[in-house]
This record gives sequence, structure tokens and C-alpha cells, in this order.
Amino acid sequence: MEKKIALSKPRLSSLQIFNMSAGFFGIQFGFALQNGNASRILQTYGADVEHLSLFWLAAPLTGMIVQPIIGYYSDKTWNKFGRRRPYFLIGAVLTAIALILMPNSAAMASLLPPIIIGAGMLMIMDASINVAMEPFRALVADKLPESQRSFGFSMQTFLIGAGAITGSWLPYILSEYMGVSKVAAAGHVPLNVIYSFYVGAAVLVGTILWTVITTSEYPPEEMEKYHDGAPEEETKGIMSIFTDFSNMPITMRQLGLVQFFSWFALFSMWVFTTPAIAQHIYKVLPGDTSSVQFADAGNWVGILFGIYNGVSAIYALLLPAIARATSRKIAHAFSLTAGGLGLLSIYFITDPQHLIFSMIGVGLAWGSILSMPYAILSSSIPARKMGVYMGIFNFFITMPQIINGFFGGMIVEKFYDGKAIYAIVLAGIFMILGAISVLYIQSNKENVG
Repeated sequence: MEKKIALSKPRLSSLQIFNMSAGFFGIQFGFALQNGNASRILQTYGADVEHLSLFWLAAPLTGMIVQPIIGYYSDKTWNKFGRRRPYFLIGAVLTAIALILMPNSAAMASLLPPIIIGAGMLMIMDASINVAMEPFRALVADKLPESQRSFGFSMQTFLIGAGAITGSWLPYILSEYMGVSKVAAAGHVPLNVIYSFYVGAAVLVGTILWTVITTSEYPPEEMEKYHDGAPEEETKGIMSIFTDFSNMPITMRQLGLVQFFSWFALFSMWVFTTPAIAQHIYKVLPGDTSSVQFADAGNWVGILFGIYNGVSAIYALLLPAIARATSRKIAHAFSLTAGGLGLLSIYFITDPQHLIFSMIGVGLAWGSILSMPYAILSSSIPARKMGVYMGIFNFFITMPQIINGFFGGMIVEKFYDGKAIYAIVLAGIFMILGAISVLYIQSNKENVG
């Protein structure tokens, strides 16, 4: 039997690529609220600094389980709502519920201690975000020809950055420009944070609905035209995920080491930046979570996180051209080096305003982390398994976070004497190690835009 020659997928307009990724704006809006405020909320409910990383384990643990499963089933799904879109909707609704409940955990103290409820909402939020997020990666590979994939993932990164700016800055804007209180009684979350989470829930649902309404998906018979027609392998149901994992392409394995260093660093940054800056720069005493200084530190961290996301949004639009002029590997290695230097510089800074320069380097790294690995990966995995392999790839994101979650807080307590700033220094070192690892990846189509 003669093998069928695959057709090239039609190129999409910039507006179509924007529409198909618009939901990422809302996802990252909610994710930024979580990243910038979860440690603050959990400390408000009574968590010690050295225990924060254990609570943050909710994110990688749920991601490790949820993303491969969602990827597998979205590869197999087709109904009147499409292939990937049903999962967008389910994830959006569940995430919105968690966003509303998490900062109000103190109001449910008659049921369980607020710290338990808050941690539970963090886990539900992470699981739901993963349900919504994973199919978005696969959708880019589903819809776009090879020549547009770097741009497609970069558009996602741009929207991620734009959403994160808004989510990160909103508590500060509400308190400083709209008069919403930034302090609250001990054990309660300030109103500026609570209202920000409400807005995040609405934006998340609205933007994902926009993607669902404006973006169509190729039905199975049309998708068949765009790959080589090789017979689909028989699988053992969902357990085939383990077979796919053992058979992953060499490029994916090598990217795993890069991801380990990168995401170990990111996890440390998200968990420990607020206490590190509060202690190291604002001179807040350990255990102080209700002072104006602690509130100012938390609000400024939100601004800083918005800055690095803003830098990443702009940088993401430049990355395809940089990758074409050099290679995807060189572009990613440069970006990670900038991020590592930015994190290391925090130790030497005494003026909070100067932290903006540190965040520029972090923004370059973040913009590349959200796009270049996926662009490199999508060229090396089979089209029929795009969803499951994008989900499996998440293993290399979650595992370093799990390791950090179990040991990061203990290291801060036992080796750093509770000084969270040294966790940030270690993060900078790991980011640079990730940059070195990129250079050893074996990959085809490195200069494809």
C-alpha cells in the first residue's frame, strides 16, 4: 500500500493565532494572582516560612498527575465542542471557583482551620489550571504548520505576560489608587487581595470563552490529511502513557535536564521572593505578617512579578526572529543566563526600586521558558500523540518543583538559618546551569520560525 503524503497545514493570520491563545491571558491572570499572593495568604493563615514550599507542592503534584491524563484524553476526544475546547471550559469553571474561595478561607474556619482550607483551595486551583492549560499547548501544534509554531508559542507567551502583569499589579492598584484596604486583622486576607481574586475569576472564564467561541478545530478526518498516514499504534488505553514515556524522543529527554534547572529556580523564586525581600530589604522580622512593611513588601513583589511578565510578553514577540538569526538553543541559553544573573543580583540590592533591573533578566528567561522548549519539542514528537507528549513533558516541569518543595524549606531552615534570600541565590545558580545544558540538546529544525 502506497504511503500517503502529508499536506501542509494552512497558515493562520495573526488574529486567528491571537484568538486561539486568548484564554492564556485569563489563565495567567489567575496564575499570577496565585504566584504573587499564595505565600502571603498562607503566611497570614499561620504557615511558617520554612513550610511554604510544602504547601506549594500542590502545584507540581497535581500537574504531574493531571496534565498527561488530560493530554491523553484530549488526543482521543472529539464531540460537538471539539477536541481540546471541552477541557478549556471545565478547567476555567473549576479554577474560578477556587479563586473565589481561597482568599476567603478564614470565613470557613468553622469547618476546618483556615490553613487547611487555603492549602486545599491552592491544590484545587492548580489542578484546574492544569486542566485548562495543557490543551492550549497541544492546540498550537494541532492548528499551526511548522513554520508558524515558534510564533504561535510566542503569542501564547505574550498573552501570558499580559495576563500576568494585570494579575500581579491588581492588588497594588486597588490599594494605592482605588483606596481598597491593604491590611487586615491578623489571620485575615486584605480586601485588595480578595477583590483581585474575584476579578481574576471573571477574566479567566471570559477569555477562555472567547477562545472557545472564535476558534475552530480540525475534525479527525481533516487532521488525517496533515500527517503522513502511518497507521495508528494499538494502545493499552490510558496505561499507554507509560509506554509513551519510556519511548520519548531523545530531544525530549535532553530538554528534561534544562527544564529541571529552570523550574527548580522558578519554584524557589515564586515561593521565597516575598519573604526574601521582606526580610532582606524591608527588614521585616520573622513571623510578622500583619505590619504595613510586610504589606508593602508583598504589594511590591506583585509589581515586580508584573514587570518580569511584562518584559517576557515583549521579549516573546522578538524570540522567533532571534531564533531564526541564531538558533532556538542559543536564544534559550542566552535568556536563561539573563534570568540567572537577575536572580543573583537580588542579594546585592538594598533599594527596592532597583529590583526592577533584576526582574528584566528574569523576564527574558520567563519569556523563553514559556515558548522555546515547546517549539523545540513540537518538532520531535508524532502528531497523533501531541497532547499526551505535551502532558508528559510537564513531568520535567513538576519533578524539580516537587524536589524543591520537599527539601527547599528544610534547606532554608537548616542551612540558611531561615534567611530566604539564599534560596533566591541558589535559584540564580540553577538558572545558569540550565543555560549551559541547553547547548547539549540534539534537535532538528533549530532555526525554524
